[in-house]
Amino acid sequence: MSEDARLIANHRVHLVPVVLALANPPWQGDVWLDPSTFENLDHVFHTLFDDFCDADEPDRYLGVSLRSDEEVVLMRELGVALNAAAAEAPNDTDAEYLQASSWPEVVAIAGRLAQVMVANDLRELAVLLDDAAVPDPCQIVRGTTGNSGERAGGDPSSETASPQISPATTRKRP
Repeated sequence: MSEDARLIANHRVHLVPVVLALANPPWQGDVWLDPSTFENLDHVFHTLFDDFCDADEPDRYLGVSLRSDEEVVLMRELGVALNAAAAEAPNDTDAEYLQASSWPEVVAIAGRLAQVMVANDLRELAVLLDDAAVPDPCQIVRGTTGNSGERAGGDPSSETASPQISPATTRKRP
């Protein structure tokens, strides 16, 4: 893995969960309104605006914590929506944010951004894994483990069976 890929992965480990949290209102009430939990909107704002991105000006985070132009656009929209909610929270409390008339827009944009980020991460993971390393589900042989053909437990007569993944064949994609 390249240093650039490692950097973006390290940033996204923090950024993606925060975006997912913004897209999940029931979770927000359960966690952010519970004073015994660590995570709250302050954590969210630090992650999105200070530590791992700048939701006001996300362009410079393309290739650092954001993977695509679409993510940059959505992050900027999320920053605008979060700033609108902040204007409706004069005491800066989590409860005020969640009651703001602009909060549903925050949730909607975060949902779209989360979907794009997760899809982009899964595509990157597939590239890293290399298609040949991912077995075709039709190639699984029941009753063996590993590629040696041994039964589970290393004993050829063992009754415990687990799947074996045989070498994948090269197939053309549609």
